[in-house]
Amino acid sequence: MQEIRKYWRNYIDGGWVDAEDGDRIAIENPATGTQIAEVARAKKADIDRAVASARAAFNGRELYNMRPVNRGALMFEIARHMTEMADEIALAECLDNGKTLTGGKNEALAAARYFTYYGGLADKLEGRMIPLGADYVDYTIPSPFGVSAQIVPWNFPLQIAARSVACALATANTVVLKSPELSPLSTYFIAEACHRAGVPKGAVNILCGYGHDCGAALVAHPDIDHIVFTGSVATGRAILHAAAERIIPSIMELGGKSAAVLFGDADIEQAVNSTASGIFTHAGQVCSAQSRLIVPKALEDEVVERLVKKAKSLSIGPGIDGHDITPVISAAQADKIEGMCLAAQQAGGEAASGGRKAAGLTGHFIEPTIFTRLTPDMTIAREEVFGPVLSILTYDDPEEAISLANGTDYGLCAGVYTRDLATAHWAADRLIAGQVFVNEWFAGGIETPFGGMKRSGYGREKGQEALRGYVQTKNVGIRITGGGGGRPGG
Repeated sequence: MQEIRKYWRNYIDGGWVDAEDGDRIAIENPATGTQIAEVARAKKADIDRAVASARAAFNGRELYNMRPVNRGALMFEIARHMTEMADEIALAECLDNGKTLTGGKNEALAAARYFTYYGGLADKLEGRMIPLGADYVDYTIPSPFGVSAQIVPWNFPLQIAARSVACALATANTVVLKSPELSPLSTYFIAEACHRAGVPKGAVNILCGYGHDCGAALVAHPDIDHIVFTGSVATGRAILHAAAERIIPSIMELGGKSAAVLFGDADIEQAVNSTASGIFTHAGQVCSAQSRLIVPKALEDEVVERLVKKAKSLSIGPGIDGHDITPVISAAQADKIEGMCLAAQQAGGEAASGGRKAAGLTGHFIEPTIFTRLTPDMTIAREEVFGPVLSILTYDDPEEAISLANGTDYGLCAGVYTRDLATAHWAADRLIAGQVFVNEWFAGGIETPFGGMKRSGYGREKGQEALRGYVQTKNVGIRITGGGGGRPGG
């Protein structure tokens, strides 16, 4: 088996460093349940050092004073180094996260693209002139917040870190990023790429630690100016309590229980294939997964039969061997998913396929699962599972379908399967979600804004719109003639 290095340090103030107290975190391969590496464990002292470094870099204004086109060129260099390391990144993603090698390489290339995409926008973020008559010149400046504290989850750590670091650098913020303790290795390649590209010392700091001490110390730190978080609603709520103490602006991308509505005229084969990708990709550990499918009662049997056939055709095993269903991240996660499936069956739901841990495999594998005979109030139909588990609900009329789709606390994504353009527009207008996919789950890309409604959070990542979350508007009003004596409010 291919191997990776056994010990990884934190990146602070332009260098690789051990934890202040020398502590480490063991990293496991979820496909085997065995330890593959250790990383330096950051705690409050390490956070203090990283924030001080980021503050010094921001106050030094090196990023801010660069011509934006040169800041963009620096980001292109980061992307180049990320691309050159793509095979190494793929192996790290495979071994500590469970992805296939192909999936890991796709992650590396997507991460590189965030830096080219936002590098290309660095010189296009503009203020505006506001006319106030002959006596005044008035203009606005999109100003960076300062030190951006960023916490990324374990499911797609590299891509999610890349999109927030890239936005921060494009807008001349500096960064302290906490990587996920379950799957941190790929994020260190961002630090390495920044180091090789010549990013100013202290502008990007990447550390790994546990949420209760490292993460808590970061979001409560008195010298941060901005928070970016992707993760659970519960953790997001705790972070927002800390942010409220100092009125820190935050971008929150939280959980989802996303539903697709299949209309009677849909191409069922297309909908089945899209649904399988939407829920079984990365073993369902995707915040935007299609975890619910809402179908007409008359089509339920046909749709379920096709989905069960699809689920049973998928191979289960380690990502490094190229299987379709790869492991979930940990034993605890596997236990949680199986527990939710068992509870759903006890509540009256029927597992048309799966519903248990995969037998005969080491590591943490869950069978691709499809639940039917559900009611909307069941936990499995309302709460995020974060595993390869699809809930199927039925409806009699389109209004009921929309009501079911909107009937959870979440509003991250939604989907529509139909051949009729008017139906697609009608449904998209009524679905409460930050992103609506029509006839292809995960349609879109780095260019398209992504974020939630309701408890799924606020603010947007990806696309040009994301940059607005990393700047604040400063207005400058200048009296250019003599006299004057203004009044509040004009």
